[in-house]
Amino acid sequence: MPSSLLDLPRSSLARLLADWGFSAAHGDRLWRYLYREAKADFAAMEELPRRLRERLLASANIDAPSVLRETVADGGLTTKHLLELADGQRIETVLMRPSGRVTACLSSQAGCPLGCVFCATGQMGFGRNLSAGEIVAQAVHVQRRLGPATRLRNVVLMGMGEPLLNYESVLRAADILGDGGGLAIAGKRLTLSTVGVVPGIVRLADEGRTCSLAVSLHAATQEERAALVPAAATWPLADLMRACRYYAAKLGRRIFFEWTLIAGRSDSPEQALELARLVRGLPAHINLIPLNPTAGYAAAPADPEAVRRFQAALREQGLPCTIRRRRGIAIAAGCGQLVVADAASALAPA
Repeated sequence: MPSSLLDLPRSSLARLLADWGFSAAHGDRLWRYLYREAKADFAAMEELPRRLRERLLASANIDAPSVLRETVADGGLTTKHLLELADGQRIETVLMRPSGRVTACLSSQAGCPLGCVFCATGQMGFGRNLSAGEIVAQAVHVQRRLGPATRLRNVVLMGMGEPLLNYESVLRAADILGDGGGLAIAGKRLTLSTVGVVPGIVRLADEGRTCSLAVSLHAATQEERAALVPAAATWPLADLMRACRYYAAKLGRRIFFEWTLIAGRSDSPEQALELARLVRGLPAHINLIPLNPTAGYAAAPADPEAVRRFQAALREQGLPCTIRRRRGIAIAAGCGQLVVADAASALAPA
């Protein structure tokens, strides 16, 4: 028996019910209750036979995470959820509604082993990989909070952790989230963000995965990148860019490159030109992100004028780029920050 029904693709859920002696039609109803209606209580699934509800209560669970804290910012457009899993690990999930687009930012690991110097999650170290069901449960939690009148439309794996170091669970979760009978988050509406795990990018290409790919670049030379992203020692920039070109050629898909703008470190027009040279020939879109300050990294975000100059330099090179607004600063909405703040609060003297 799985730890959670949310670990199961719809075909596996149907087989489980068949093993219990129930028809496939009941499997479809149960799937709808789990995802379309985001029910957390078997007793509330009134269209299922009583005998099936009793079996579910006795033999299965949904493993909804416990909500430790919810904080709201940006006039209600950003809500951050601090969640606790069954073993006490804590993760973060963010609901964003800019311009009416309903997006959930999900975590794939508790903590992160890669240690990017400006990232609160990287600063806290690594707990463990999440199961597919624990990843899916975050999206279901967001849908539950939205209510039946509003549908979750987009998912980004940009929360805590490195998705491509938890490949099997992340892609299993993507398949479950993409099922048309459930949340139906498929194709380009699910974005996977990686710091540059080369074998994972190649595997996505070879498997023909239809999710969107975002690569956290942050620097255009190996030396500068390695100073910010320790994983660059394992997967050097040249190898990463070869993998990106392979992915783009194999799938014919655009790649989003994430660039954190740090004052005096990664915000000069000259660095913008280096970035343009690095991605030339790729179907690329650059997302520019002013640094989200953390207690563990003594640097400041680029000032607005530097951000504009950087964007202008990229556009002069013909590169599409977007300045991403830093949402939820007042509620520590950068990944890992709420967990760190909560831990610090628990350790502080009364």
